[in-house]
Amino acid sequence: MKTQRKLATIYKPLAQPGFLGRGHMATPVIQVPFEESDPFILLMDDVLNKEDEEPAGGPHPHAGFETVTLILEGILKDGKHIMKAGDFQLMTAGKGVVHSETIDKPGHMRILQLWLNLPKKDRNATPRVQYLFSEHVPVLNENGMQLRLYSGNFAGLHAPLENHVPLIVAEIKLEPGVTTAQLLPGNFNAFLYVLEGKVQAGHNGSTLQKGQVGWLDVLEEDDESVLSLQAGDSGAHFVLYAALPQKEPIISHGPFIADNLEDIQRLYREFRQGKMPHIHTVPEEQQLVW
Repeated sequence: MKTQRKLATIYKPLAQPGFLGRGHMATPVIQVPFEESDPFILLMDDVLNKEDEEPAGGPHPHAGFETVTLILEGILKDGKHIMKAGDFQLMTAGKGVVHSETIDKPGHMRILQLWLNLPKKDRNATPRVQYLFSEHVPVLNENGMQLRLYSGNFAGLHAPLENHVPLIVAEIKLEPGVTTAQLLPGNFNAFLYVLEGKVQAGHNGSTLQKGQVGWLDVLEEDDESVLSLQAGDSGAHFVLYAALPQKEPIISHGPFIADNLEDIQRLYREFRQGKMPHIHTVPEEQQLVW
């Protein structure tokens, strides 16, 4: 008999003014220690109501982890690509890369950007970026549920992205009162973030409301477990993140993740010396579009 997962931690993160200036509110979704969130480092829910045409954003470095970006609303310019609602990007910063995300027109935008730890053996991986555009996202529509799978294997779907860390990212909409039960690896760390409505999650029936985060308990074995979900009377819209913990310590400083402080200092030197390539200039085989 498969083990039923349950919610172990529930909280509601608060939005705060973001670095993109007026109209930008940022919500730090992950608010548990890394030992409990592994391999998830941080997740920002960025909302921008832009009223001018002054470009926001720009080039910035990353190293030692992956950025996982889901566009919920609006448009984000990323090099030669214009990312829109429902588009997804996985960028492996690896040994170090410069990245640019630009918003240069008035409008409303909302994105979820996750920082995902890399296994220690892949921390210095060759930089790579992968795009999964909305029209190619695997979708399941059945019995009052719409599920869009951006990464991994879940609910009978398979997303094509190549992963260093086994990762599931699923955006789920349930009509009012709809129930579903889906299989999830028992040893995956997982959480839900509710965008609209309410959802009961887990066999203990705890309810998550709009803006709340719920972390599931983690099992020791890698056998399949069961995640039970039931929408509230106004339906539910939420995102599920699940991934295999790497159980390796990290050092975090600014835009860099490393094994030790010496590596952090080296990464800053390499960035200042212009040794990190821009992700849009890496060879074509490192820029994948699905």
